[in-house]
Amino acid sequence: MKEIERIKKLINEADAVVIGAGAGLSTAAGFEYGGDFFKEHFPEMYKLGYKDMYSAGFHHFNSSEEKWAYWAKQIFYTRYQGVKELYKDLLDVVKDKNYFVITTNVDHQFQLAGFDKNRLFYTQGDYGLFQCSTPCHDKTYDNEDFIHKMLKETKDNKIPSYLIPKCPICGKEMTTNLRCDDKFVEDEGWHDAAHRYEQFLNDNKDKKILFLELGVGWNTPGIIKYPFMRMTYNFRDAFYVCINKGFNRIPEEIKNKSIVLDDDINLLVK
Repeated sequence: MKEIERIKKLINEADAVVIGAGAGLSTAAGFEYGGDFFKEHFPEMYKLGYKDMYSAGFHHFNSSEEKWAYWAKQIFYTRYQGVKELYKDLLDVVKDKNYFVITTNVDHQFQLAGFDKNRLFYTQGDYGLFQCSTPCHDKTYDNEDFIHKMLKETKDNKIPSYLIPKCPICGKEMTTNLRCDDKFVEDEGWHDAAHRYEQFLNDNKDKKILFLELGVGWNTPGIIKYPFMRMTYNFRDAFYVCINKGFNRIPEEIKNKSIVLDDDINLLVK
């Protein structure tokens, strides 16, 4: 495809590449959230009328034991099932470039694929972290051991009460480190990553910089999409690329500095 070849050329010629990644990238990589996968692995939720992990996550569970039996499975299948090939292939495309990644995804695929963790900014959290639900302090905690124990000891869609994760400071129940309300914890690592991202943009704004947006929709355009468009307009040598299945639109002001494709992201790495 002519446009894909042009995008590859833009990547090769850029002094800096900023990847903005949304849920569509993980979908293109093969993550399944509904359909037969959901019916097979979450039969108890399917019987309640839910069709995918996203909607099931809003269910009002009768107990914390039931809630964590569900969330342990969701976190396991989303966060601890290994890396998808598309992410490794994407790293091959940019590994020799001066790059940075900002993503709203919480599945940690970039780091699992081998991207430099100092060039990653997970704006919306990480399924691999717990935080206090209050929160009483701004620290997060790795949850992999907890998740595996929960899965191992789940019976009748409940975990044992002693496995309910509790905050080590206040004793309240923990929750996942996901930005879904005003209680999201931006820990030290989050702020460090935000600072590195801002520094990267500042260091490269006067260079030939490519904003490569992959799988970003319109649910939260203020995090990646609108800033990418605005910087493309403001930075003299910037160029904007958006590859995403579905409705895409571009402001008239940057049409001559943009490529927008309603197509499969996998084409970029073939």
